[in-house]
Amino acid sequence: MAEEKIIGIDLGTTNSVVAVMEGSEVKVIPNQEGNRLTPSVVAFTDKGERLVGDPAKRQAITNPKRTIYSIKRFMGRRLYEVEDEVRRVPYKVVADGPNDLVKVEVDGKRYTPPEISAMVLRKLKEAAEAYLGHTVRKAVITVPAYFNDAQRQATIDAAAIAGFDTEYEIRGKDGKIIKQRMRIINEPTAACIAYAFDKRKDQKIAVFDLGGGTFDISILDVGEDGVFQVLSTNGDTHLGGDDFDQALMDYVAGEFQKEHGIDLRKDPMAMQRLKEACERAKKDLSQQVQTDINLPFITADASGPKHLMMTITRSQFERLVEHLVERCKKPVMQALADAKLRPDQIDEVVLVGGMTRMPRIQQLVKEIFGKEGHKGVNPDEVVAVGAAIQGAQLLLGAAADIQLLDVTPLTLGIKTLGGVMTPMIPRNTTIPYRKSEIFTTAADNQTSVEVEVYQGERPMADDNKKIGSFHLDGIPPAPARVPKIEVTFELDANGVLSVTAKDLATGKQQSIRIEGSSGLSKEEVERMRREAELHAEEDKRKREFAETKNQAETRIYDLERTLKEVGDKLSESDKAAVHAAIQKVRDAEQRQDLAALKSALHELEQASTAMAQHLYASAGAQTSSGTSGATPSGKKGGGDDVVDAEYEVKK
Repeated sequence: MAEEKIIGIDLGTTNSVVAVMEGSEVKVIPNQEGNRLTPSVVAFTDKGERLVGDPAKRQAITNPKRTIYSIKRFMGRRLYEVEDEVRRVPYKVVADGPNDLVKVEVDGKRYTPPEISAMVLRKLKEAAEAYLGHTVRKAVITVPAYFNDAQRQATIDAAAIAGFDTEYEIRGKDGKIIKQRMRIINEPTAACIAYAFDKRKDQKIAVFDLGGGTFDISILDVGEDGVFQVLSTNGDTHLGGDDFDQALMDYVAGEFQKEHGIDLRKDPMAMQRLKEACERAKKDLSQQVQTDINLPFITADASGPKHLMMTITRSQFERLVEHLVERCKKPVMQALADAKLRPDQIDEVVLVGGMTRMPRIQQLVKEIFGKEGHKGVNPDEVVAVGAAIQGAQLLLGAAADIQLLDVTPLTLGIKTLGGVMTPMIPRNTTIPYRKSEIFTTAADNQTSVEVEVYQGERPMADDNKKIGSFHLDGIPPAPARVPKIEVTFELDANGVLSVTAKDLATGKQQSIRIEGSSGLSKEEVERMRREAELHAEEDKRKREFAETKNQAETRIYDLERTLKEVGDKLSESDKAAVHAAIQKVRDAEQRQDLAALKSALHELEQASTAMAQHLYASAGAQTSSGTSGATPSGKKGGGDDVVDAEYEVKK
C-alpha cells in the first residue's frame, strides 16, 4: 500500500483549494461538483440539511440568514474585534462565554468559527480521499501571514474537528521517525514555494497577497540551495475582496435609496442578491471598462415592484475603493523596512489572491516596486500548490529539497510592572525560536506571580491582544526583587507559543501552551470532532438514500411508461406484481428507510424482469406463428439472448 500523502489546503475567506504532490507534479484536486475552487460557504436548510461549497452558495439568495460565508474573518476573534464585519453579514453573530468569543447562531444552535471551517475542510478532505483512494489524515494548511496566535490555533482546532491529525510521524534529518505537529504555514510563504520551487536561483521575492478577507505582504530570500527564508511579513487582517464588494454595495444601495426612497440594507434577501451582483461586477471590471448591474424585482412598495438597473465604470469603481487600495501601501513599506531592503532590490513580485487581478492593484504594485507583478501563477491556486509541495517535503524528511524558515508576524511579550509590554520575541523573528529571561517580584513577601502573555506592537500591554495567562505559586516569601523567576517563550514552526515560568530557588515551574486562546478546550475540540464524524456518516447516508431514490424513480418512470404502452399485452398477475413492487418502493421512500428502499428496489427489478420475459416470450410466440421470422428487436433468432440484451440496455 502506498504511503499516505500529506495534502496541501488553502482555507480561504471566499474560496478554498486542496492539492497534492504526485512525483514532481502538483495536482489541484477538484471537489465533488468537479470544480477546482470550493466556496468557503456552509448553509443549513429548513429541512435540517447541511450544504457545503457550491450547493450552499447556490441557495444563498433564498436562505441568507442560514448561509454562513467569510467565517475566516471571525476565526479566533472576540466580538468587539469584528464589529464592522458583523454588520455586513445577514446571519446572526453572537458573543459567547466569558471572553465574548464569536459564534454564529442558526435556528437556535450556536457554532464556533472553527466548527464552520471544519465543515469546509471535511469537504476538501473527502475530495482528496476520493481522488487518492485512501483515507487522508495529514495536511499542511495555510493561514494569512498576519494571523495572530489565537487565529492560528483556531485553524488547528478546525483541522482537528474535520478529522485531520494535529500530530503525525515523519522522517527526521537523522532518518529516525519523529512526531511532527500539524504544519500551519503562511499563505505568502506557500505561494513563494510554488513560484520558486523549480527555479533554484538566488533572488529576493515579495509576495503581494490580497485575498477575499485579508492582505499580506512577505519578503523572502530564496537561495539556490533550496532555503526559503522569510525576511519580514506584514499585513491587514481586516482588508480584502469582501471590503471592495462592500464599498460597491454601499454605493449602489445608496443610489437606489436616493431614487426610490427604499433602503435595501434592511432586506437580507435583497442584499444577498446585491452582494452577488456586485461581486460579479467587480470581476467584470477587471476585464472591461464598464458593466451593468441589473436586478429586476429587487424590492417593492405600495406603488409596485422596483428594479435596480445601473451602469458602473471601472474609473468609478476605482474611485469608490481608492481608500482600500491606499491601505495596502503601509504594510508593504513596513515589510520592506523590516527586511532592510529598498523596493528596487526586489527581483520579483508574485501576485496572489483573486483581488490582484484588479488593474488598479496591479498599478499599485508597479508604483511601489517599479516593475510589473509576476502573473505566471494562478493567484487562486498557488497557495494550495505551495502547501502541497511543503507536505511532500515533510514526508521526505532529510531528503527534502527545500528548507523553510518562516517568521512570527507579531511581537510576543509579557505584562510587567506599570502595565508595560516587555517583548520576549520581536516580530519577524525566524521560527522555531526559544528565549528565556529572568524576572522578579514587585512586592515584599510575594508568593505568587501572574504571567500574562500578550501579542502586538504597542508599548502598553493592555493595548495589545492578551492571548493567555497563568499563575506560578509557591514562591518562598522574600523582599521585593529578590526572587528570580525564569520565563521561557518557545515558538514552534507553526507560530504556536508555549510559555514556562520557573522559580530558580525552588525549581517549581508552571507552563502554558497557548492553545485555549482559540476559545476551545481540547475536550470541546474532541467533542466537535466526534459530532462532525457522526454528521459525516449521516450526510453519507442521506447522499446514498438520495441516489438510491433517484435510481428508483427513474426505474418506476420507465416501468409506468412501459405499462401504458404494452399493458394490454400483459397478464393481470404481471401487472399486479409490478404495481405492488412500485408501491413497496414508494412506502420505503416515505419512511426514508434506506435498507427497505434497497430491498424494495431489488424486488422491483425482479418483477420488471419477469414482466419483460413474459412480454417477449409472448411476442416471440406471436412471431413464430407469423411470416416475418423477426424478433421484436428486429434481429433474427435468439429470442432469449435478445431479451437479456434489451433488459441490460434498459437497466
